[in-house]
Amino acid sequence: MGYEEVITLLGDFGKYQKRIYFLLCLPAVICAFHKLGNVFILAEPEQRCLIPGESPDALFKLNHTTFEQYYPWDSTNGKFSSCQIILDNKTQYCDKYIYDHSVYGYTTVTEWDLTCSKTYLIATTNALFMVGVMLGSIIFGDLSDRYGRKIIFFISLILQVTCGTLASFAPEFWTFSFLRLIVGATTSGVFLVAYVIALEMVSPSKRPVAGTVCQMFFSLGYMLTAVFAIYIHNWRNLQLAISLPGVLFICYWWFIPESVRWLISKKKITEAKILIQRAAKENNVKVSDDVLNELLVSDIVKTKNNGERDASVFDILKYPNMRKRAAIIFFDWYACNITYYGLSWSTNNLVGNPYLNFILSGAVELPAYTFLILVLNRWGRKKVQCGCMITAGISLLLSIIIPDDMPILIVTSAMIGKLAVTSAYGTIYIFSTEQFPTVIRNAGLGAGSTCARFGSIMAPYINVLNKIWTPLPLVIFGSITLIGGVLSLLLPETLNKKLPETMEEGESFGMKKSEIQVMEEEPLNDVKV
Repeated sequence: MGYEEVITLLGDFGKYQKRIYFLLCLPAVICAFHKLGNVFILAEPEQRCLIPGESPDALFKLNHTTFEQYYPWDSTNGKFSSCQIILDNKTQYCDKYIYDHSVYGYTTVTEWDLTCSKTYLIATTNALFMVGVMLGSIIFGDLSDRYGRKIIFFISLILQVTCGTLASFAPEFWTFSFLRLIVGATTSGVFLVAYVIALEMVSPSKRPVAGTVCQMFFSLGYMLTAVFAIYIHNWRNLQLAISLPGVLFICYWWFIPESVRWLISKKKITEAKILIQRAAKENNVKVSDDVLNELLVSDIVKTKNNGERDASVFDILKYPNMRKRAAIIFFDWYACNITYYGLSWSTNNLVGNPYLNFILSGAVELPAYTFLILVLNRWGRKKVQCGCMITAGISLLLSIIIPDDMPILIVTSAMIGKLAVTSAYGTIYIFSTEQFPTVIRNAGLGAGSTCARFGSIMAPYINVLNKIWTPLPLVIFGSITLIGGVLSLLLPETLNKKLPETMEEGESFGMKKSEIQVMEEEPLNDVKV
């Protein structure tokens, strides 16, 4: 008996849960704004060197004769150089630039000349943002397990709005990058914490739908980012526009409850019962205190007798079974993240309108998540996780045998990989959430997200390897994803299983009874020896 039975009694996904769940999904939209806004805020438009005597506001386009007079021919790219100019019959690098504002408007690149020899700064600020996401996963994940999901959510939200707004007024590049790093950290505190609260209040049968629909809200934010950028042509205004909507969620303090699972794990049984009764009232069901006490008796006994409620994710190292599972889960996070962002960021190379391409890149995720809703409760998390990662890996590795003169097939292979890895990415959120016990669930999810960030930090540098061999990035992404899919075969299925509460339950989760018996006898054998 325990809280799982309480959820069933209240209704697997009753009116109360649906209302809170919908509210918790909305912050995923603004997190997508911040994670993907840099595509347009740091967009690098076409540029040319400023000709001596020319006004900084001069038009980008010049006649062919002027180009021949001032700009050297770049045989590598098959066009006039955009980073060098001919002065006094000598070729030299530019000091100032004229930009083409017709596509991206005014970006940080045009304001601070982050082009040519300074192009690496674009990758640097993107990497710093993901470093922030990684640090946020560690810090906010652990803090939410220690001090509560709700308070950490709001601290993250306030920091996100504040630093995101300040970034729009940044006087120079490094201040902007530092503020964006903090914003990156807060996306973990806002999105991951809200995600855990949402999944902890629904029954096992509803977790796949709950977890997947939350990802769809992120995809919605993905697409809306381009819509904002289409109508807002100045990067400062765009940065402000994606930051201010977060103010609306501050009112959540009066609508979003603390996680009942967390309250029980912290011995706050009275507060937990009050929230359960509130949910019961809204769901039109009656739960007496006697019935509630009986259902929660196992959890109450655990919180009274268990001294490891302050456990951290590092305590996983003490448990061999959990240690093995955690290593596989963390690698899957890394594999999904590096492939997802590697493929998403490479869509800039597609021919056509960059805004439309970006919207389509987000839109293709919806079928992937719809697939999860249809199959996760039928096939199980393990089969879907393994199947999607293996499919993504094979489809990307096929680029090795696709001839260079068939670019459409290469793009098709990459898009199949994108769809499959998106499904795998959506599954790993649910799969890993169900693998970790309550006392470290949020920290475990945060640790997985931390490992994922190493992938997103490395992805843009791997994409650069296409200059050595065009399919090389796809081969690397495919190999990593395929290995993750095969390793996932070693994980236990979590479909319709009771979530582990304590570290001991987490260690025995997925083991056979005979294995559990041997595990329990081992300490006694050690004493005899």
